[in-house]
Amino acid sequence: MPAARLVAFDLDDTLTPSKSPIHPEMADALTALLAVVPVCIISGGQLEQFTTQVTERLELDDAARSRLHLMPTCGTRYYRYDDGGDLQEIYAHDLAAAERAEALAVLQREARRLGLWEEQTWGPALEDRGSQITFSALGQQAPLDAKRAWDPTGEKKEQLRAAVAPLLPELEVRSGGSTSIDITRQGVDKAYGMTRLAEHTGIDLADMLFIGDRLDEGGNDYPVKAMGVPCIAVEGWEETARTVRTLVAEVAAAAR
Repeated sequence: MPAARLVAFDLDDTLTPSKSPIHPEMADALTALLAVVPVCIISGGQLEQFTTQVTERLELDDAARSRLHLMPTCGTRYYRYDDGGDLQEIYAHDLAAAERAEALAVLQREARRLGLWEEQTWGPALEDRGSQITFSALGQQAPLDAKRAWDPTGEKKEQLRAAVAPLLPELEVRSGGSTSIDITRQGVDKAYGMTRLAEHTGIDLADMLFIGDRLDEGGNDYPVKAMGVPCIAVEGWEETARTVRTLVAEVAAAAR
């Protein structure tokens, strides 16, 4: 397992089940990792997902909290904790209002045209996240079983992405989670976020480690792998927890 000066994680289906709270076992492993190395969470989700699913459920001292980096919406936003334990926005690269309105309109129109617009959802299908527009076919709060059943092969999601992308040539349109499409500025993906992270921390990308569940070509974690960051592919939080425990043990052994 590669040594790392910083470990970055995807959120859903890596640290937690999709849109679900972190398991106590995973929380314990992550807390142990934060005691020895900086950690970044980078995902297409909003900041609220990071806090409700993960950070509010961790028992961290001030030193560990200072080592935590949060990068919602694929790194188009970046947050750190200050000395008082409050989250501070380091930057936010929002889309213009007109860009967001057009993206929302195109997504809904094409989803309806392709028969992919569901009338019964668990929350809104469209979200304006400021720096990212997200389409979630069944809504953000859809149960895991329903999400997995809606598009088990990813064909529906790819059909919508392929239809929307040419209509928004100035924006980046890519697959997100299991039922979602994310739209950001051109060239903005998790590789963008990792590059900004390296700039702000002074830690070289080659000295980082990324752990995610979608490192396959076409997956939303793949851009990190493609830019040369050392990566470990996992399938679910259970495998992530085992991987993190091994990392912590290796760091402890190296320190002896």
